[in-house]
Amino acid sequence: MSTTVKPFFQELATQRWDDHRFYHHSRVNQRLHLLSAISFLVAYALLLVNPAWAALLAWTVSMVSRQAGHFFFEPRGYDEINQVTHEYKEEVKVGYNLRRKVVLMLAWAGTPVLLWLQPGLWGAFVPHTDLASFLHQLGWMWLWLGVGGLVLRVLQLWVTQSLRTGLVWAAKIVTDPFHDIQLYWRAPLHLLRGEWLEPGARRA
Repeated sequence: MSTTVKPFFQELATQRWDDHRFYHHSRVNQRLHLLSAISFLVAYALLLVNPAWAALLAWTVSMVSRQAGHFFFEPRGYDEINQVTHEYKEEVKVGYNLRRKVVLMLAWAGTPVLLWLQPGLWGAFVPHTDLASFLHQLGWMWLWLGVGGLVLRVLQLWVTQSLRTGLVWAAKIVTDPFHDIQLYWRAPLHLLRGEWLEPGARRA
């Protein structure tokens, strides 16, 4: 493996491991990530057929279930396993920490309101005439919101850390559905056994 490619994959493995050990202690969160990952893969396939409807699926099912796991089920107290505070984890988070996720989700929730109040979005679309055309246009807006959020964070990481860190993070985000299924497919079984938190963060 070349001297350029090897560090890339090493950093990718590190980002994945840090994300798991810091932010996925809850079995409910893991279960929701499994649901999110499966629906994201369906959305990936749908991108080839209807990008707007793929974005609708990705945002309404994949993103909502994914972020609900973080906001409502993941512990936020002192992390005894990793011996760090929640504040430390938020500070060193490479991708979107909870504060940034709030901004992103507010933008997502505000998009349909904007489209409803401003049909056609100042000439970007032909004004919608029914629910189907409204949802089609909303899907395209959400698709570009997702792409914009990805590109913006890569640029921020390029400025604050390095271009490679940003590109590694982008690769991680795009491939997370595959990795999440590999990591969390047992989460529903753990929940059935009454295990609400992972006993210890273990390298997969």
